[in-house]
Amino acid sequence: MDALCRAEPRSRRNAAASASPLPWARFSAWLDCVCVVTFDLELGQAMELVYPYDFRLTEKEVITIFFLSFSMVLMILSSNDGGFLTVCFCLLQKTSICYLSFPDSYSGGLGDTQFSFRLRQSGGQRTTHYEDDGEYNREAPLTLQRESAHYFGYVYFRQVKDSSMKRGYFQKSLVLVSRLPYVNLFQSLLQLIAPEYFDKLEPCLEAVCNEIDQWPPPVPGQTLNLPVMGVVIQVRIPSRVDKPGSSPVKQFNQENLLPAPLVLPSIHELDLFRCFQPVLIHIQMLWELMLLGEPIVVMAPSPTVSSEMVLALTSCLAPLRYCCDYRPYFTIHDSEFKEYTTRTQAPPNIVVGVTNPFFIKTLQHWPHILRVGELRMSGDLPKQVKVKKLAKLKTLDTKPGIYTSYKTFLHKDKTLIKRLLKGIQRKRPSEVQSALLRRHLLELTQSFIIPLEHYIASLMPLQRAITPWKNPPQIRPFRQEDFMKTLEHAGPQLTCVLKGDWLGLYRRFFKSPNFDGWYRQRHKEMTQKLEALHLEAICEAALPKPRECQTGSVICCWLP
Repeated sequence: MDALCRAEPRSRRNAAASASPLPWARFSAWLDCVCVVTFDLELGQAMELVYPYDFRLTEKEVITIFFLSFSMVLMILSSNDGGFLTVCFCLLQKTSICYLSFPDSYSGGLGDTQFSFRLRQSGGQRTTHYEDDGEYNREAPLTLQRESAHYFGYVYFRQVKDSSMKRGYFQKSLVLVSRLPYVNLFQSLLQLIAPEYFDKLEPCLEAVCNEIDQWPPPVPGQTLNLPVMGVVIQVRIPSRVDKPGSSPVKQFNQENLLPAPLVLPSIHELDLFRCFQPVLIHIQMLWELMLLGEPIVVMAPSPTVSSEMVLALTSCLAPLRYCCDYRPYFTIHDSEFKEYTTRTQAPPNIVVGVTNPFFIKTLQHWPHILRVGELRMSGDLPKQVKVKKLAKLKTLDTKPGIYTSYKTFLHKDKTLIKRLLKGIQRKRPSEVQSALLRRHLLELTQSFIIPLEHYIASLMPLQRAITPWKNPPQIRPFRQEDFMKTLEHAGPQLTCVLKGDWLGLYRRFFKSPNFDGWYRQRHKEMTQKLEALHLEAICEAALPKPRECQTGSVICCWLP
């Protein structure tokens, strides 16, 4: 394409800057940028366009986006001065050989593919047009907060035959880059704009970005109407004060919207039943592995299956925040590849989704590997994968299964499987099955976390100990053995029917990053509450009356 080496026009950049004192402020509340990655016969993957034009990605981030945006990897690129990003193959020749030797996932299929990725921000803190991060994060659920150190990428990849192209194929990806984990919203947005963009190219994309720049910012607790390309997307932004498992978005003011809006029941929730269909009988094990922050590899046949499975796993702890790292789609070209594949140290606490069979060998030392096939809904209970020993993990003919030596602390919930099977027999809709599964996981997580919440609340000083004349009292330390003693009379057995070694599960949880993240967050909130109560006590303190001198004049100072 003749746009491959285009630089940004100064006039357009200056016009955008002068249109508003904060150009792209509303756009930046939702997206950091939109990228177009194309395949060039001579260069390989190339960043064709970044919009808005003044957004800057580091060279490291650009290379990562190149290879995460294509499901078939052939060659590498780097960047030049940070505007339009291209480089010649010889600059990174040695690395290119590796890239050419191990394509991440060859896809012979034609058509459109959607998937997600998550990459680490490089180059330190960035300035942003959107200046309201603090307020949003204070009101949003912990699981939906704006990321400060990572980007989410939402990809729409098209691969179709095209006789006008030298290779005979049209291959291009449209990528939405954001710090918000709104997978449902952004994938739905891509379904609207990507097909139109592939036909009309840059003018269409510029018009869409200008429309997004008119959207109201995402405010937790509000239902928003988001117009784009003649369609109004109606969404509700979840709030921290929402009751867990509450009903989805309620439609409102539709009588004034013509045509009727596209209502998204959730901006972030996946179809859990479809994602977990091959591992339903092992959902208990997977929940424990995620709770304990264990290193997990998800090996899938496509980026779509890989990213959906990883995102489903990280969501199964809600409302508890998953505090470890996760990569819905990970390739051998990622900057953390060596870090994650080294055998000189234990695998990190992370969930990675991969498609390249090469990872079967390089990640063979990881303790938990989940291999799945294509997700297909059928009229019966999908064939369930088996738990297998890691020694049976082979390089070529590895069959679907959970390769691990992990022994669960809790027993399986056979009632859940029976309810889901009954739903399949009655042809119950997948969204209803997902709601049952999500409710089960929510109740399981709540049963586990409620005793911890009760105990940590008991560490808070009494309000009568707060006085305006002294510093606020300290929160008492968390003592694991003291907590364990409370479980006999106030443990998870009060709200959960599952039997097993709950004490062992708690002891293992105390060693995980999820406990550290949960404790730090709760301690921070309690400290802020103490400081607020102390300030309130100071404001309400009864100050003594001023004394008068013998002449009747008021002394201009306060005396005890």
